[in-house]
This record gives sequence, C-alpha cells and structure tokens, in this order.
Amino acid sequence: MASTPTVLIKTIFLVLIFVSFTISPATSTAPEDCASESANPCVNKAKALPLKVIAIAAILVASMIGVGLPLFSRNVTFLQPDGNIFTIVKCFASGIILGTGFMHVLPDSFEMLSSQCLKENPWHKFPFSGFLAMLSGLITLVIDSMATSLYTSKHAAGIVPHGHGHGPGNDVTLPTKDGDSGSAQLLRYRVIAMVLELGIIVHSVVIGLSLGATSDICTIKGLIAALCFHQMFEGMGLGGCILQAEYTNMKKFLMAFFFAITTPFGIALGIALSTVYRDNSPSALITVGLLDACSAGLLIYMALVDLLAAEFMGPKLQGSVKMQIKCFIAALLGCGGMSVIAKWA
Repeated sequence: MASTPTVLIKTIFLVLIFVSFTISPATSTAPEDCASESANPCVNKAKALPLKVIAIAAILVASMIGVGLPLFSRNVTFLQPDGNIFTIVKCFASGIILGTGFMHVLPDSFEMLSSQCLKENPWHKFPFSGFLAMLSGLITLVIDSMATSLYTSKHAAGIVPHGHGHGPGNDVTLPTKDGDSGSAQLLRYRVIAMVLELGIIVHSVVIGLSLGATSDICTIKGLIAALCFHQMFEGMGLGGCILQAEYTNMKKFLMAFFFAITTPFGIALGIALSTVYRDNSPSALITVGLLDACSAGLLIYMALVDLLAAEFMGPKLQGSVKMQIKCFIAALLGCGGMSVIAKWA
C-alpha cells in the first residue's frame, strides 16, 4: 500500500489540476479592475517581505509544537491516550477543527465565490460554496467507508503491518482473534488520521498562499499571531489522531512534518507568485473559493462524525455523564477559541 504522504500529494495534485480546468472558461469576461492591485495605503511590498519571512518561521515553530505535543504525551503519566485528560484535550482539539471548518474556511469560500469580481452567471446564481461543502462531506463519507473496508480486508489477509510505537522497531502484529475489536478500532484511527491530514493540508496550503501573495502589511501583522494559534491548536487535533493510529515512528514523523511545512510552503509559494497572483482576480477567487468549500466539508465531517460523535458515543463517555459534560465544555471552548480568532484570520 502506498505511503500516506504519497497518497496525500497525489490527491492534492489531482484536485489542483481539476480546479485549474474548472475555472479557465469562467473568468474570461470578468471586470478588468478586479485583476489590478488594490488601492490600499497598507500595501507595501518592500515592508511585506520581511514580515512574510517572520510568518514562515513563527508558523513553522507553532505547527511543530502543536502536532508534537500529543505525540510526546506518552511520556507524561497523566496524558496517556486512555486517560481522562487526554480525552478532554482531544475533544477540545476536535472543537478547534470544527470551528475551523465553520468559522474560517466555509465563510471565506462564501465571500470569495460571491465577490463582485466574478460573473453574475453562474457564480451569483447558485450557492457553490454550500453545495461543494455538502458534496465534499458526502465524498469524505464514501472515502472514509471504502478506506476502512479496504484496510480491514488487507488486515484480514495479513497484508497490512501494525505498528504500536512502543519501541525502536514499532512493527508489532496485532492479534486477530481475541483482539479483533481493538484491531478494528486501530484501523479506524488510521483512516481518520489520513483523511483528516488531507483536509488540513489542503486548507493550510490555501491559507499560506493567500498570506504569501498579499502585500498588505496591516493584514499580515494580524494574521501572523492568529495563524500561529490556529496552526498550533489544529496540530494538536491532528497529533492526537496520529498518536491513536499507532503508526511507526517514521510515519508519525512524516505526517507531522507534512502538516508543519504546509502553511510555510504555501506562504513561500505565495511570495514566488506574488508578481502574477492577485487575491482579487477572478482566477484566484474561484480557485481558493472552491478549495476552501471542499476543505470545509471534509473538516466539518471529520470533526462531527469521526472525532466528536465517535468519542461521545464510545463506552468511555457513555459510562460517565460527568465526562460527557467535561468533554462538551472542552469542545465548546475549542469552537469558541476559533470563533474569536476568526476576527483576525
């Protein structure tokens, strides 16, 4: 089976190609002034570049801290994956992912695809953002289900190795009789981690591209702090899923590495394209708007179905009303935190 990073790269590449073909015929008759530089006193390319470099370093460090904290929690007694505190922290991180989808990604998509810089027909005649988010959620369900079936069948045939991450080798075969339920849960964790990383990577690249391409120093200054918190908390959610997936140390490192570099990579790409990229051009609005809508549907589905619902309907929380209340408050705080950050990012 192909490695997770390879699958993610291929999928993102295909999505970008699809979007590029989709937008080409729809932007030919857009207003000319929409492709021009905005007349904004905060726009200063010379001052913006150093700020973007600072953003790359700061966001990279914040992302590494966020995704790394859960992965090292095994060494802390009260943060063991089967403990109450870890469960509460995971619900908080799940709330962050849910808040990201509803308060950041989806509103951005609606704003971009309803811009006056786009043609009246079809962009103002149909709610593409909501439609694509809905479709993305359904497609994620299909991928989630089929990937779980494929992984389960390969496991039953003895093809898929299972790493527990407890030692240097990390490749330990799970029992196939007495431990069937635990093995099935582990397979679910692995599918969740892969699909969630895909959605976060697409979203993070889009965020970085927008930041790297803008020359508005007023916007950049506000975004640096907001995105550092955003990436750190989102990394905590992903890191918790990677930890529960019990990958080998190498796979854990690769998945954490890909998450940490995606936003800085997007910023660097935005800097490189800043001479030709205009965030108010029809092509940019449609590309980013469509990608944001797809990413929003995926993140919302993952947060509600695979993370929060799975946790709240599991035996641990069903056996304790007090834990349910604590986890609900944690999820609410996660959503609330991302709602506050939405003022700047």
